[in-house]
Amino acid sequence: MIAALAVAALAVVALLVVAAVREVPEQPRPVALAGVPAPQADDDACRALHDALPESLGEYQRATLVDPAPVGAAAWQSESQPEPVVLRCGLERPVDFVAGTPVQAVDDVDWFRIGEQDRSTWIAVDRPVYVALTLPDGSGPTPIQLISSAIASAMPEVPIKPGPLR
Repeated sequence: MIAALAVAALAVVALLVVAAVREVPEQPRPVALAGVPAPQADDDACRALHDALPESLGEYQRATLVDPAPVGAAAWQSESQPEPVVLRCGLERPVDFVAGTPVQAVDDVDWFRIGEQDRSTWIAVDRPVYVALTLPDGSGPTPIQLISSAIASAMPEVPIKPGPLR
């Protein structure tokens, strides 16, 4: 009888130790985004796009934004990448987007690329409002493909209107 009580007590202690040591998964931290001029961020086209945005972009999961969150913005985080994927809707036409600037089509959306050292920003230029998608280095093609699909389904295509040559 004493042996049975000792075994039971050891089992309870072992269970408590396992429960105390077990790692609780870390919750993703909200993403803080600075405000940028986005005069059309509250436009119907941006609201339609936000309703069509996917919860995941490959390994990136939709993130909560720190309040006050910029209107027209969204972000996705990855456990393996320190930088988020960031979308901003309703921006002004980029200054560098002028006549003759090359664009690249990704799944029915025309994009203008602005390169940076450790990330790139792509601007959708054939929709009623400009949409920027900032991708961290190494994010692969999945985020821009899935965002292109969301843009194509939420916003009508319009003619591209680059600025004049400077």
